[in-house]
Amino acid sequence: MKNKPVNLARHIAMRYVRLGKRSQLVAFMSAIAVSGLAAGVAILIIVLSVLNGFDYEMRQNVLGIVPHITIRAEDRLNQEQWDETIDFIAAHDRVAHVAGLAEVTGVIATRNGSQGVLVNGIDIESDAIAGELSRFVTSGAVESLAEQRWSVVLGATLAQRLGVGLGDSIDLFSPSVSINPLTPLATFRSFEVVGIYRVGSEELDGRLAIIPLQSARALFRLRSPYNTLRVSVDDVLQADSVMNNLADAMPPGFLLQSWSAQFGSIYENIRFSRGIIGFMLWLLVGVAAFNLVVNLIMIVRDKTGDIAILRTLGAEPRTIYRIFIWQGVLIGALGLLIGIFLGVLGALNISSFASGLESAFDIQFFNAEVYPIDFLPSQLAMSDVLTVSIGVIILSLLATLYPSRRAAAVNPAAALRAD
Repeated sequence: MKNKPVNLARHIAMRYVRLGKRSQLVAFMSAIAVSGLAAGVAILIIVLSVLNGFDYEMRQNVLGIVPHITIRAEDRLNQEQWDETIDFIAAHDRVAHVAGLAEVTGVIATRNGSQGVLVNGIDIESDAIAGELSRFVTSGAVESLAEQRWSVVLGATLAQRLGVGLGDSIDLFSPSVSINPLTPLATFRSFEVVGIYRVGSEELDGRLAIIPLQSARALFRLRSPYNTLRVSVDDVLQADSVMNNLADAMPPGFLLQSWSAQFGSIYENIRFSRGIIGFMLWLLVGVAAFNLVVNLIMIVRDKTGDIAILRTLGAEPRTIYRIFIWQGVLIGALGLLIGIFLGVLGALNISSFASGLESAFDIQFFNAEVYPIDFLPSQLAMSDVLTVSIGVIILSLLATLYPSRRAAAVNPAAALRAD
């Protein structure tokens, strides 16, 4: 059985990369290059995963609960008119769901204080928000709204401010007042807290209260079945386009607003930050690749004598060229593998790590009053890992071209005389 021929260039390159007694400088320079690439790749993957996490949380969670399009009627409509409007909107090919609700402002009061809130009176059987919100319920159940008329579901931040928990009672005040011969009286009703949810957004967790539709109509004295329509579209990024189409086709008397009026600037900032930060981190990887060029040039200078000996033994310039091409690729591949391992490990655990730091030092990295969410999300995308891998390999190959040509151009006679 014949032995498999050895690839001389690859064999020598692997010896240069490995740590050995005769090549301490070469191994040290290789370790620096590997470390630089690994650090750049790991940081790039982790940061891209965090930005993906922000994008995912905004699109799937926050925008899964916030209406993509809100439609309000300037005039009071009866049930038949609302049904016709709902059917017309639902017929749009980009509309996924339409539900009527009572959207009003109110004040919740407890022994611990009071808080102005946005009240949503929903039909638990027809409004899709019930199913979406159920994913974020930490105690109780949204479905309990259908079982008990005077019940309410609160956000965790709002419940904490009011000092209430599951099963406690709150007083919900209406802006309207009752007139009697003696003095105006505030209109309010006691509600039992049947559910507490936490999305991570101040706008939802700290300012929204959800009650049954019939309770909202009774407390706030709404004569119309609804005063708002909640519209969900199949692609949240197309909400403005769908809104414009509906606005052109609907009769006068309706006010339309998309989610971008509330969260659009924040979402665009996240997408813009992803591009800028991604570009800056690619520059970091580029610096690591430039470091590889410098390291290979230093290795070529250190190994000039060895190159001359190989040339005198019959090695062709292209063989020398391939040696350093292989060395650069091996360094790049090793740095890439280590970076991917550290990056994936970091991306999968960065949220837990950040939570641990917040608990240990009693700090908060993201204030819900400033950011759309109050935690550090992470969403690892294999497409990012693949893109980073291809980019690093290309940069590593480009980084080897000049040092490899310089090594192949070494004059054996001049190099041996210099030694």
